[in-house]
Parts: sequence; C-alpha cells; structure tokens
Amino acid sequence: MLSLNGQGSRRRFLRGGVSVLGVPLLGAVGASAAEGGVVTVDTATAVDAERMRSLIAFTMLTMDTPHPIPYGAEIFDSTTGVSLMRAVNRVSEDHDPSGHGEIVTIRKACAKLQARLLKGYTLYTTCEPCPMCMSCCLWAGLDRVVYGATIEDAARFGHQIMIPSVEVARRTDLKCSVTGPVERDRALELFTNAKMRAVMKAWK
Repeated sequence: MLSLNGQGSRRRFLRGGVSVLGVPLLGAVGASAAEGGVVTVDTATAVDAERMRSLIAFTMLTMDTPHPIPYGAEIFDSTTGVSLMRAVNRVSEDHDPSGHGEIVTIRKACAKLQARLLKGYTLYTTCEPCPMCMSCCLWAGLDRVVYGATIEDAARFGHQIMIPSVEVARRTDLKCSVTGPVERDRALELFTNAKMRAVMKAWK
C-alpha cells in the first residue's frame, strides 16, 4: 500500500519514478508516449484567445445565479470553427462529483451528435482539466484541449489533484495536443470574483 505523508513526500512522489506493485506511476514518461509524440504542446493563436475570452464571459454569467462557478467549457469543430456545445460545472446543482465543466460539455456534445467520440473537435476550458477531465478528453478522442487558468492557479482556491494535463496525456497512446494557459489573467477573474470567493470558502 502506497503512503504519502506530508507535502515533501507528495512532491517526491510527483517528481520521482514511484511504483506500486512493480507498476510505474508518475515520473519519467514511458517510452511509447515520449518517443511517439502522442501529446504536443501548441502555441496559442489569436482565435484561441478570442474563444477563451468569450467562454470566460459566458462562465462569468453564473456569478449572478444561485450557483456561481469558475469552470466552463466549450467544444468547437476543429476544421470549421463552429461551436458544438458549451456548458459549466454542475457538481453542486446535480449533486454529482463527476459533473465538471469539461465532462458535462463532452456528455452533451456526444448526445447531440449521437456519437461516443469527438474526433475532429477541440475543447476550450476556463481552467486546466483535472486528471479526471483530461482522461475524459482523451477517451472522447478530442483533437486538442485549450485551457485558461492553470491547475496550480485553481489549487489556490480549492482542492486539486496536482497532475498537469500534459502529464495525463503523455500516459496514453491517444493523440491530443494541449495549449495553455490562454488568457490566464482573465480566467483568474472567475476565481477572484467576490461572489465566487464567498462560495469557495465552503469548498475548503
């Protein structure tokens, strides 16, 4: 059984080649992922910035509702640039711990297309996906993920599983490019909003 005692141990776990029952966990990227170029880190474009600003504005609308939330996501056709679906985190509203913004948006997009894969689509999210959400992005076959604030930013305001989205993507043979942070300062305004800060106190 793996035991992590204290912050120092957690840092060593994330940085080192820790294994459980002989199976490597985090540390050096596996050869197939590292050498195969499965994940690429792209440079943000002007279009990325524009879409992120629009998504942040959409997510900011929740600040005037009973359920303010800093996490929103939107899916675009990678070729045509047409928006397929956008949604926000619904964990509190639906009493569903898996109801993160990315997952809610992916579910709705797949339902709309009546398909289980989203190949040919790009997902934008106001905050870097957590490991659960990044895994879902990979399983959905998304071409690309573009994020606003970083997972380190989000950790300042609430609990997080501190595994970067790129690290998750490197642990698979599924291809996906990751871009971020994009419009980071604007995305952070979702977290620092007075109404949001009041709600986040209850999350800690």
